[in-house]
Amino acid sequence: MASIFSRIASGEIPSFKIAENENFFAFLDINPLRKGHTLVVPKQEVDHIFDLDDDLFSGLHLFSKRIANAIYKAFPCERIASAVIGLEVPHAHIHLVPIHTMKDIDFTQEKLKLSSEEMQEIASAIRSHLK
Repeated sequence: MASIFSRIASGEIPSFKIAENENFFAFLDINPLRKGHTLVVPKQEVDHIFDLDDDLFSGLHLFSKRIANAIYKAFPCERIASAVIGLEVPHAHIHLVPIHTMKDIDFTQEKLKLSSEEMQEIASAIRSHLK
């Protein structure tokens, strides 16, 4: 059975898409830590990120870099945190989160509750900074 991320990348489940190419898909986390919290996934369904072949692994990080730079421009912050946790969905993915302090990347904290309109505005702001 396809993971929820595969179903999102294929369009079967709607998302707030940021960008995609033939190998990768970036979309807003629907339970974000901060405005701009984005998930980047390979379209190939692989559970553990370190099981990706070298080309896909490096490509995922290069694609994430492009997305992170756009998030940084849309949501000025101290850093864009990049986190690989992978416990919640059995599909390799990278969290990109704009942060000002270490507390901003604490996944145990309460998540933001944003409206669909707010999510659309956030996605649009990030997309406007993609080159």
